[in-house]
Amino acid sequence: MKTVVICAGGPIAEVLNLAEFDKQDTIFIGADKGALHLFKQGIIPHEAVGDFDSVSKSDYEKIVNSVRIVDRFRAEKDETDTELAMERALVYQPENVVLTGVTGGRLDHTESALHLMYRYQTKHPEITFTIRNPLNELTMLTSGNYELNYNERLPYISFFPFGQLVSGLTLEGFKFNVVKAELKVGTTKFTSNELVEGVCTISFHEGICLMVRSSDA
Repeated sequence: MKTVVICAGGPIAEVLNLAEFDKQDTIFIGADKGALHLFKQGIIPHEAVGDFDSVSKSDYEKIVNSVRIVDRFRAEKDETDTELAMERALVYQPENVVLTGVTGGRLDHTESALHLMYRYQTKHPEITFTIRNPLNELTMLTSGNYELNYNERLPYISFFPFGQLVSGLTLEGFKFNVVKAELKVGTTKFTSNELVEGVCTISFHEGICLMVRSSDA
């Protein structure tokens, strides 16, 4: 199972502890300042991309001297640094892509990352894309059936329609089960549910659902 971890340049407190990943089986890509965040966890990224406008000259030299592949772009570009990193991630034909360092700080960056994940998930349904920080995991679900394992670290789970109506939502094995419910844009009804069985099931037949697994601390 090949995983690509993209670390962006958001607040370092929002970066996931990457010790859980097998460094031999995982590709790490630093997006701009995210390369420095990876250094601080003892990880030399396989690639670093971006305009690097958020790093000092000495930090950029450190990136160039440490990382085998460095692609520098003009600051005036259509793509965000995270999007450039996503394109590089696809080259490795991964099964999973994890984005971290894209939450906290500037809310426009967080919103941009959500829409980026939505676009790539709908375009590449064979890959699982997630946004993660120390207390949250966000996943875009396309219509279908899913099994979900209980995660003690992230006990709360919420569902939101992303950009369109989600219809036929059925939850089994949750504290609050539902059968063929509709999630209308703007609803908050499906916030802070919990799993009460070891394996729970989720299914719906239309729309895109943002699933958020969270912890208070």
